Amino acid sequence: MNVTCKRVLSTASLCRVLSIVAALTLVLLLLPAAAAPALPSLPIQPILLQLADHQPDAVVGVIVQKANAGADIEGAVARLGGVVTRDLHIIRAIAARLPARAVVELARNRDVRWVSLDAPVEGSAKKPPVGNGAPPSNYFLDTVDVRRVWAMGLRGDGVTIAVVDSGVSKDNDFSKDNGAASRLTKQVAFSPNASSALDVYGHGTHIAGIIAGNGRDSTGLYSGIAPNANLIGLRVSDDTGMAYESGTVAALQWVLDNARTYNIRVVNLSVNSTIEQSYHTSPLDAACEILWFNQIVVVVSVGNKGGSNGYNTANAAPANDPFVITVGASDERGTTALKDDFIPPYSAHGTTGNGFVKPDIIAPGTNIVSVLSKNSSWATQYPDREALNGEYFRLSGTSMAAPMVAGAVALLLQSEPNLTPDQVKYRLTRAANTIAGSGNGAYYPYLSIYKAITSQTNQSANTGTPIAQLLTTGSQPVAWGSVNWNSVNWNSVNWNSVNWNSVNWNSVNWNGDFWAEIGVTYIPFFVASGQ
Repeated sequence: MNVTCKRVLSTASLCRVLSIVAALTLVLLLLPAAAAPALPSLPIQPILLQLADHQPDAVVGVIVQKANAGADIEGAVARLGGVVTRDLHIIRAIAARLPARAVVELARNRDVRWVSLDAPVEGSAKKPPVGNGAPPSNYFLDTVDVRRVWAMGLRGDGVTIAVVDSGVSKDNDFSKDNGAASRLTKQVAFSPNASSALDVYGHGTHIAGIIAGNGRDSTGLYSGIAPNANLIGLRVSDDTGMAYESGTVAALQWVLDNARTYNIRVVNLSVNSTIEQSYHTSPLDAACEILWFNQIVVVVSVGNKGGSNGYNTANAAPANDPFVITVGASDERGTTALKDDFIPPYSAHGTTGNGFVKPDIIAPGTNIVSVLSKNSSWATQYPDREALNGEYFRLSGTSMAAPMVAGAVALLLQSEPNLTPDQVKYRLTRAANTIAGSGNGAYYPYLSIYKAITSQTNQSANTGTPIAQLLTTGSQPVAWGSVNWNSVNWNSVNWNSVNWNSVNWNSVNWNGDFWAEIGVTYIPFFVASGQ
């Protein structure tokens, strides 16, 4: 696909893609609880066992963790007719593609510790209501009380945030104060099918603007939270709009390998896996924890699907991990007053299968105006949402809330660079305002950057929390008793309704089309190419 000539799917093509997605979703998305299979006797995600049983010739992507560092799993994959697609040494694993029946055979290998589906990931942004054409205003700078922090001389100087997303494109808002150089210090692509590291969609650049835009093209009107911080754009999608957990893990691996070179202290992940599972068996969660334990704060969006059709992004990686900072969204109702703010229905919430309440904190996420990538066609496709002649764009979603917190972390670490991720999480969630949640009088911490900066506590969050079992040492198997398999409605799957051999997996855009919910239309995270 020529990234400068990308077009939206025709109606007929869109229907074909949605038909494929609907069929595959029966198998690959987790549904409400019903009769669950027996716990597996092999170290393999049960959904792969079911797939191998019903469609053994289907070629699937998997992430395979080695039982020991020297294991020749690559050779085993080749002997079974598969192809290794990535080295994921951050979690002592590889990604591969091979027939479903071969996946089961691979799981019998004594050097395999765990096999999971290489699930698609999607961004958590949605279209706000159509505007009236007037340039919208942002209120979040006052809501999160960051102006008083800027007055203290804290603007993110010297701190680098990695944005793992659809890429980040260069923009005037990412320039240094003198405009002579860019604070976007590195752009890297993690898909072999991505023609460049540029953000041809717009999602990642919008998020980067919320974190560290300086409002240069708007005379400061659309400034981000940490306007002097440095940025790195890590693109995990290909040119057809596909993104997978393996590519996301690869991006996190790059962060770990390059953290000292670029002083990367924060990672923003406004993406969610399309598969619910325990954090103990998720490769993406395991990679996030590796960064956390290496003094890199990981901030993630809770997602916009809160139990619709039985699927809740709060119970999917990386939002479900107990260590990271999981962020939900608020609606400010177009004012700077806190008393009228509320948590909109699109912001997911819940208790994970392992018993952790998510999200950890709420930040503004509705009708947020930020930088629009010059490589994106969103201004043409959605002109009612552009601002200042296409320099900026308006979006809503927990994707927009997470970077508020990522920017806050940058300011906090500029102020106190020796804080650990656990101390940062404790400070942000305890030195905060509160906002009411839905049902049972629940309240969540509501981001207040000034309170976090001026707090004196050095206590730590996550005390006593078990690490992901994929990170435990040695060749011991994962303790299956900790995994909640009852979230899968296996009896509802009509396995014979899907002709797996006719599906071109590389052409299926899981994330890029409009997800229909009552009264809500989601903007694409990754937009499919024309067909």
